[in-house]
Amino acid sequence: MTGKFLKFFSPFVRVLPEIKQPQREVSFKEKFIWTAVALVIYIVLSNVPLYGVNIAETTDYYYWLRVILASNRGTLTELGIGPIVTAGLIMQLLMGSKIIKVDMRDPYDRAMFSGSQKVLAMMLTVFNGIAYIIGGAFGDVGTIGINGAAIIFIQLIFSGLVILLLDELLQKGWGLGSGVSLFIAAGVAGQIFWNTFSFIGGQGARGILIAFIQSFTDPAINTLDLIYQDNAPSIIGGITTLVIFAIVIWFESTRVEIPLAYSGHRGFKGKYPMKLLYVSNIPVILVNALYANFLFFGQILAGPDSGLRSIPELTFWLDLIGRFDPPIASGGGQGNYLVPNYGILFFLTPPRGIGDLINNPFRAVIYLVIFIFLCIMLGRLWVEVSGLAPRDIAGQILDSGMQVPGFRSSERIIERILKRYIPTLIIVNGIIIAGMSFFADSLGALTSGTGLLIAIGIIHQYAETISKEVAASQYPGMRGMLGLD
Repeated sequence: MTGKFLKFFSPFVRVLPEIKQPQREVSFKEKFIWTAVALVIYIVLSNVPLYGVNIAETTDYYYWLRVILASNRGTLTELGIGPIVTAGLIMQLLMGSKIIKVDMRDPYDRAMFSGSQKVLAMMLTVFNGIAYIIGGAFGDVGTIGINGAAIIFIQLIFSGLVILLLDELLQKGWGLGSGVSLFIAAGVAGQIFWNTFSFIGGQGARGILIAFIQSFTDPAINTLDLIYQDNAPSIIGGITTLVIFAIVIWFESTRVEIPLAYSGHRGFKGKYPMKLLYVSNIPVILVNALYANFLFFGQILAGPDSGLRSIPELTFWLDLIGRFDPPIASGGGQGNYLVPNYGILFFLTPPRGIGDLINNPFRAVIYLVIFIFLCIMLGRLWVEVSGLAPRDIAGQILDSGMQVPGFRSSERIIERILKRYIPTLIIVNGIIIAGMSFFADSLGALTSGTGLLIAIGIIHQYAETISKEVAASQYPGMRGMLGLD
């Protein structure tokens, strides 16, 4: 029975536009086309500037998280996927903690949960848009004027709704994967490509590969200087990117297998594979959704331009939230950004390069411990609410007519066996992804460490999805076995 919380969202769910699920079998070719269309639309939105905005003299509150949030400064994708991910995190937390009652086996409850999540994402888009305008992300409100602020707000709402529908288009079965994953992967891939092959920037070329080639013909470029550079692509950063890519793919391909046998047919055996990275990159996305909101509101409340700074009694508490270095120019007319040097926000930002790691080793350790802890805890929560918990897997094994050899065909017994593995895999997953993200940032990878991990995991998932879709298109009878029905 639908709880009061979901019923509250019911009127809003009816008002919001919705992408209907396909009533027919969608071919792989058609899914591929719709996925490409969604990506092209998002790229276009990412390159259309917000009308009436001059960001040259403003502060970018999401500077460190742009790639992870698939957002582009000063464009229609200013808010990126932040509201969608945050809404999903809130709804999953409410359901996982039993604050709201949802029966995911009931189609109506499932539809209401999905619709409520979409409504919450739009509410967060409205809230973030207002906070952005009031916080001065697009300039002083007095300078912009009420009409200018209203125009900016409408643009943010419109683009937020389009992004939400693009994500829903893919998730409802018209495309491959999800819009959130697709947009993140595209943004990270674009940044890596730019930092590798761009002809624009310092040292004669911003792209490290181009700079390395030019160093043999241009005496102004010292090849040794390219080995490591702070705040610029380097040879070590390129090698780090390749090494982490290979390591993550290896971990993604590593399985823990539980032997199974068909209960009704002797001699027929199988295995239930569980990835070493059991929850993949999901915890990293959730943790960064939390970080994004902390950093955003922390900079508004405690930033150097905050009106609260004029109240002496609040100085201690504001410094506890965060104290910042003077604003640093982003370059290219993209305004400036803030770097915390004290407070909670200081310990929620990773070290940027080897120099930062050496200068602040205590901060690095604290950041890593917090990051690992949050990845493990949110990984556990995700397992409980996403159908990956031992009791859910035990039910799936029994429903498929299989059992663990040597044990009775009982859901409780199979659940007890799975509990030997799954909690440990969640911890291992959290430690591995947090550790690799930390070292990617510290060694100056060609994109943010977290963004790199997320993109690699997404690309690997897309490769698996595409291979399953191709196999199912050739052998339709295998769709159920491949988990596509």
